[in-house]
Amino acid sequence: MVKTADEIVLMRTSGRLLASVFEMLDELDLVGMSTMQINDLVERYITVDLAARPASKGQYGFQFVLNCSINDVVCHGVPDAREFVRDGDLINLDITLEKDGFIADSSKTYVVGNASGAAKRLARIAQGAMWAGIRQVRPGAHLGDIGSAIEKHARKNGCSVVREYCGHGIGREMHEEPQVLNFGRPGRGMRLREGMTFTIEPMVNLGGRRTYTRDDGWTVVTADGKLSAQFEHTVAVTADGVEVLTLRSDEQVPF
Repeated sequence: MVKTADEIVLMRTSGRLLASVFEMLDELDLVGMSTMQINDLVERYITVDLAARPASKGQYGFQFVLNCSINDVVCHGVPDAREFVRDGDLINLDITLEKDGFIADSSKTYVVGNASGAAKRLARIAQGAMWAGIRQVRPGAHLGDIGSAIEKHARKNGCSVVREYCGHGIGREMHEEPQVLNFGRPGRGMRLREGMTFTIEPMVNLGGRRTYTRDDGWTVVTADGKLSAQFEHTVAVTADGVEVLTLRSDEQVPF
């Protein structure tokens, strides 16, 4: 759960490499690409260009290197050669990468082409909810502070937060303790310590928070068919606050 200074250095390297995967994707026109094409492109980039390992492949029996979650898909969307990205879609790409034994995990929701105002606004709210949670991270804070800030931001903007899925500790394993819920009460839950590493990844719905899983056993969708968006970063608790290990070159920490 708590990493040494040397382990944080290795996690920082994994995070920087994973950020570069999204920077590569940012240069693409996703319209007309199948989600399987995106998966295969990312796999080649991670394995060949970065000499790293896509940590999701083979995890829990999953055979792909990323999740592609479009529009009303909340999370765990499965790449498919028959599913194509369309102008106006919201698509979340959730990717993990392992280098030298340590894993980073991040996701970004892309607003594709001429998306509706509601879709653009939802993506901004989801991203803002993630940053609201990250802002709470510092030694002595509680996990409940993170979840409370995330849910408060979403609800203030008329949206709901999915409760069944959450952030998690990360390091040598993709999923470690603790669970980092996207709701909670300030001052409750585990107290944070310097060296802890975990993900913060709110899934924010335009409608209600209820979800269900499709018959494939993976794909989670909104129960009301309304849009969902997600953003995720891997973070480390530092002596005086937080370091975002998967920060991309187009981002600035907004606090």
